[in-house]
Amino acid sequence: MKDSKERFSDRVDQYVRYRPSYPSDAIDYLFAEAGLTPSSIIADIGSGTGIFTRLLLERGSAVRAVEPNTEMRLAAEEQLSGFAGYRSVNGSAEATTLEDGSVDGIVSAQAFHWFEPASTRAEFQRILRPGSKVALIWNKQLVEDAFGSEYDGLLLQYAPEYKDVNHRRLSHEDFAAFFRDGRYMKTSFSNHQLFDLDGLKGRTMSSSYAPLPGSPAFEPYMEALEALFEKHQQDGTVRFRYETDIFLGSV
Repeated sequence: MKDSKERFSDRVDQYVRYRPSYPSDAIDYLFAEAGLTPSSIIADIGSGTGIFTRLLLERGSAVRAVEPNTEMRLAAEEQLSGFAGYRSVNGSAEATTLEDGSVDGIVSAQAFHWFEPASTRAEFQRILRPGSKVALIWNKQLVEDAFGSEYDGLLLQYAPEYKDVNHRRLSHEDFAAFFRDGRYMKTSFSNHQLFDLDGLKGRTMSSSYAPLPGSPAFEPYMEALEALFEKHQQDGTVRFRYETDIFLGSV
């Protein structure tokens, strides 16, 4: 399996164009419950192409965007360098390079499932100011509706790594082991994207486990994806439904 820090190097363009953002009410909740303000310094760990970083910057906060993947980090810098509070950091969850007690909160969107939990927890404890919180965030694609269920089935059929890297493998026990005293709050918000066929193809290719062009599974997967789109499209689009989950607590 590819090194997690390099998994998205060949998918950056699709990631920038097709990955979902996060609901404004989820950001409202995060600021309120984590005690964040426009004057806060927030570490965004595994910040990728800066999708979540942008939302924090737009609230006025300063963000230390920590990302080990060069291609993703450069894509974020290209988009976000105009924000005064933005600082791009070449580091990882386990070794952020940030100073001791230097941040008022930590967020990690769509990334924690790639981290080594024990060393990440120790690093978060080192860089956080006393009393600060950690928020682990995911846009979880829903599979209860017909389209979502059949899309999930295609990935299980054509993308062998899907079941191993999908963040759904994380359990309550994993979160309880990470957060202090096993205590955390989980809150969820509705989110969705609408895609035409090209958009759906772009969205699926932004996933690290999707078959790449040239692989034996690529053409059969694309054909099955087109058939799935035609079966479920309404007025030329399909709805990609998510639940935005926030796990919030102290470490």
